[in-house]
Amino acid sequence: MHEFELINSYFSKISKKNKAALNLNDDVFFDKKKGLVISIDTYINGIHFVNFNSPSLVIKKILRSSISDLICKGVIPKFYFVSGSGNSKTFSKKNLLQISESLKNEQLRYNLNLCGGDTTFSNKLSFTITSLGYSKKIVYRNKAHINDDIYVTGNLGDSFIGLQILKRKILVNKKISRFFINKYYHPQLQLKLTNHLFKFANTSIDISDGLIGDLEKMINRQNFSFLLNESKIPTSVNLSRLIYKNKLRKINIVSNGDDYQILFTANSNKSRIIKKISKNLGVKITKIGKIISGQKKSLIIDAKGKQIKAINKAYTHQF
Repeated sequence: MHEFELINSYFSKISKKNKAALNLNDDVFFDKKKGLVISIDTYINGIHFVNFNSPSLVIKKILRSSISDLICKGVIPKFYFVSGSGNSKTFSKKNLLQISESLKNEQLRYNLNLCGGDTTFSNKLSFTITSLGYSKKIVYRNKAHINDDIYVTGNLGDSFIGLQILKRKILVNKKISRFFINKYYHPQLQLKLTNHLFKFANTSIDISDGLIGDLEKMINRQNFSFLLNESKIPTSVNLSRLIYKNKLRKINIVSNGDDYQILFTANSNKSRIIKKISKNLGVKITKIGKIISGQKKSLIIDAKGKQIKAINKAYTHQF
């Protein structure tokens, strides 16, 4: 079974009395009365990151991807906990110094504070990060409106290409290789946009598993579908060139996740304020589609208006 089947079959019922759990169908725990927002994520070597050859880069990536869950909800992350399982090789003095220095730099960048965690011995390396922030409101999932515009921040697909380069599945020159690998290890979080999401976003999610899959999760309990314009989905100049040169299908590249950009919907009358905030903050925000009636099938169309399909909608956690 996949992740949501597991949750719905075994855990949803025992969380129903806890409203802050949000039916186990959102990115965070949210206690509105106390203004407390919490997210937790686990990352395993060989699954969530290729290897541990660069400890400072790996810990940086997983910390950013963890606090991304708060940012997309309109919450400023303040505290985090780190738990790690490893052995004397993975947790060598050299590696631990790199991890410590990297976390220190990330704390300065995002104004975070380490609060604790746990360590256990294991021959399988993994990290679990719990991130925490305070807010009296969040942008929920499943709050889209019919005819909402669909927006995404930043560019999509660069991280996936970086991962393919690290796996040696794609060969490019060193300069381009460095660009994509850097995008993989350094997710561009839109922290500046966090406090502004409440001004226009009806519902939101971060793109971790993949554009289409995360869009479906964002509206999964609403009788809605979506219309996506492939040509509108934003990509970097380097990725656009790579797609053109290698005759790749754009929708397949941008649907693989690890982007950690904010995907949200907004009423069409919010387009002006979104453009203004985008310009003032220097944050790229692109309209890529529309929410439509669930009586119609979700569609992805190309520049010519022709319906297309994506091979992979998103990464799925299978058990």
